[in-house]
Amino acid sequence: MELWVIWIVVAVAFAVGEILSLGFFLAPFAGGALLAAVVDAAGAPDVASVAVFLVASAALFGGLRPIARRHTKMPPAIRTGTQRLLGQTVVVLEDIDNDRDRGTVKLAGEIWTARSYLDDQAIPAGTRVEVVEIRGATALVTE
Repeated sequence: MELWVIWIVVAVAFAVGEILSLGFFLAPFAGGALLAAVVDAAGAPDVASVAVFLVASAALFGGLRPIARRHTKMPPAIRTGTQRLLGQTVVVLEDIDNDRDRGTVKLAGEIWTARSYLDDQAIPAGTRVEVVEIRGATALVTE
């Protein structure tokens, strides 16, 4: 069997291992094996293909792994608008009663119309609740 075929098999094995591990550890070695297969298929000596594998794998590992690690540690997306209000704990100012369509909370320094997220749940004034959804100008809250 030709050595370039063996390099292709090695590259595929590394690529499959990378897909299964998701750690961006084996991908540079798959790239190095693929380059070694190209060099060997071009007619270079076997020692040259091994050297290309080692050098290319080291270069790809040293150059690409830090970039990949930076991308896995990206900060969470910044929430703006009403999305930034979700999850906040607020105080009920007026009893929340979905059946009577009434209730208010103080949210982000403003008085908001509020309804219980659960239809059958009445919430008395003074209770601390969490905002789970914003629908229009109404905050849906739960205890």
